[in-house]
Amino acid sequence: MQANESQITQIYSSEDAQSILQLAIARREEAGELSRVQLFEIAAELGISEQDIVLAEQQWLANRGEFQEKLAFNSYRRGRLRKNLIKYGIVNTFLVLLNFAGSHELSWSLFILLTWGLGLSLNAWNVYQTEGEEYEQAFSRWRLKNKLESLWVLLQTSL
Repeated sequence: MQANESQITQIYSSEDAQSILQLAIARREEAGELSRVQLFEIAAELGISEQDIVLAEQQWLANRGEFQEKLAFNSYRRGRLRKNLIKYGIVNTFLVLLNFAGSHELSWSLFILLTWGLGLSLNAWNVYQTEGEEYEQAFSRWRLKNKLESLWVLLQTSL
């Protein structure tokens, strides 16, 4: 009888209840996957209206799409950084060798190496910053550019 009383008086915060439910659903033997029908059944059992679950599902889909786009954006930025690092290495190796071969010391090429290196370091800092207003603005510009390019390709293929 003591165990039943403690189960009745136990109160969970909204976040705790959500975490417990997520763990319980993940432990299901159906490989952790639920059909949409099962999702609606669970929601009904929890007293969640069908309209609320549909709205939550739409919000989840929108967030998931944006998350996938941000992954692509981050990958794009890292790829550009990688290309810039390779260019930096090739060009500066050539300039240092040219400077060393001509005067047997490093003079003017060191200035280029350090200045370009500073700019590249700042660029790398920005690439790995994935939060904040500046990141969101860069992401919005990239997203708009991709949509315009897709529209342009669509227009060209339809002509």
